[in-house]
Amino acid sequence: MASETIETNGQEPVRPHILVAEDNPSNYKLVEVLLRNLYTLTHAWDGVEAVRLFREQGADLILMDISMPELDGYGALSQIRSMAPDVPVIALTAYAFEADRQRMFRAGFDECLAKPLRADELRSRIAALLSQKTASR
Repeated sequence: MASETIETNGQEPVRPHILVAEDNPSNYKLVEVLLRNLYTLTHAWDGVEAVRLFREQGADLILMDISMPELDGYGALSQIRSMAPDVPVIALTAYAFEADRQRMFRAGFDECLAKPLRADELRSRIAALLSQKTASR
């Protein structure tokens, strides 16, 4: 599956930038292996760092773990939404019950993916959200 690219005045296409907020090294490594050839990745170890990195660098899309130290995914999402209400954010969670999913959508997440992640599902959800973002510009 091809990633969305942004053309820039005849220069090389720019790969979309994804901020990955994930405190577990193994989980981040999996995301990195699945996405590094398609996207530019920035890693945040917790919600506080995710908010700081988003403020400093921005992102085209965010993958947000729900359960993190310092500031959980809900708190980080709230702060990021105050800066950029339209940035697509996908919740990554071990909490896969329907009630948990509904809470995530009510909180403002655009998508919710259960761990362990499936490569095809992760890539297709990212591509769909980036396409929607590009189409709405």
